[in-house]
Amino acid sequence: MLEKIEAIAGAIGSQRHLRALRDGILLSMPLIIIGSFFLILGNLPINGYTDWLAKIELAPVFNKIVNGSFGLMAIIAVFGIARSLADHYEVDGVSAGVVALASFVIVTPDVVAKTGSGIPYAFVGSGGLFVAILIGLISTEIFRFFVQKNFTIKMPEGVPVAVEKSFAALIPGFMVILVWSLVYLLLGLAGVDNIHTLLTGILGKPLGALGSSLWGTLIIIALNSLFWFVGIHGANTINPVIQPIWLQNTDANRIAFQAGHALPHIVTNEFMMNFVWMGGGGTTIGLVICLWLFARSKNNKAMGSLSVAPGVFNINEPVLFGLPVVLNFKLLIPFVLTPMVTAVITYFSMATGLVAKPAGIVVPWTMPPVISGYLATGGKISGAVIQLITLALSVGIYYLFVRSMDKAELRNETDEQQEPTTKDSIA
Repeated sequence: MLEKIEAIAGAIGSQRHLRALRDGILLSMPLIIIGSFFLILGNLPINGYTDWLAKIELAPVFNKIVNGSFGLMAIIAVFGIARSLADHYEVDGVSAGVVALASFVIVTPDVVAKTGSGIPYAFVGSGGLFVAILIGLISTEIFRFFVQKNFTIKMPEGVPVAVEKSFAALIPGFMVILVWSLVYLLLGLAGVDNIHTLLTGILGKPLGALGSSLWGTLIIIALNSLFWFVGIHGANTINPVIQPIWLQNTDANRIAFQAGHALPHIVTNEFMMNFVWMGGGGTTIGLVICLWLFARSKNNKAMGSLSVAPGVFNINEPVLFGLPVVLNFKLLIPFVLTPMVTAVITYFSMATGLVAKPAGIVVPWTMPPVISGYLATGGKISGAVIQLITLALSVGIYYLFVRSMDKAELRNETDEQQEPTTKDSIA
């Protein structure tokens, strides 16, 4: 049974389109984190600070930086998704990415003003992520079809490689752009505002219900833990499907935070990474602290010493595969239960206003708890406090199971030490 589950999950995690989606979104992460840094810098929790920034005219500069980095998520993603999928097919990834990017611009409506026209930030950021995914995948499939069928312009030998690739991409690129131009035309004739609003209505609502609700979050947490339990990278398997929703929620909160409005979402990328999965999948920070502080057996003590430092920085592969947690049925219940309890407590604390919601600031996933909670909520102490509370709860939940497991391990070690003595007495 486990072998079948592992095979299915492994196939999902290595599926080329999902891998391309994951890699494409990861490409935008440096800009998202840089933008988050300036978002923090422009909204430090100091009385009169934002008024002072406005007075010295730095506030619009910080906002411009945020929009020019964080706000370009979809543009970066469409290029990255197309390039990653094209590389998998062993065709020119850069050309495929450029053509997909051009297609994205073609289907995106312009904002027309007296001074000229341009693309609104609303569609090049998280609001355009669904379209970016669709165009990135479909464009590359069209592109590679024509390349692999040799519908390309051949150049004579001796031509520089860059020139050869450019001409080879002409016919495939023309066909891709023609397809998306027809889509733009047909949607206009059908009276549809644009492809962004169309896809958001069709795909956004059901996925948003799963990715933004507490019940959907609990399902995702359970699946993540179960995948890890059978030795499959849970994040790599699940995140490509659901992370676009979390990132959209993050960006919506970021926009509201910048405008001084109420934050619309609780479940965001930071809610999951910084408040639920502290220490990594399964909220294993509680496990490594238990091993470090309370274990008595030599093996468990050693594992606690080795895994506590990585665990503080949310790296839990040492304890997952070293203890191990993987296929260790003694730890299955806390491994699934702990992140679910953490999510429920944090969710209701934020829903009732006791704890500030994530402010749309992307905190690196390796940021230790308490610091990450403070930063993710826009400099609110309540974000750090709730992490301390849930961290203590995670230790309490894991302690019951670690204690039982450690006693068994200690008995085994004692028996192994006594065994040579017994043999010597017999001899």
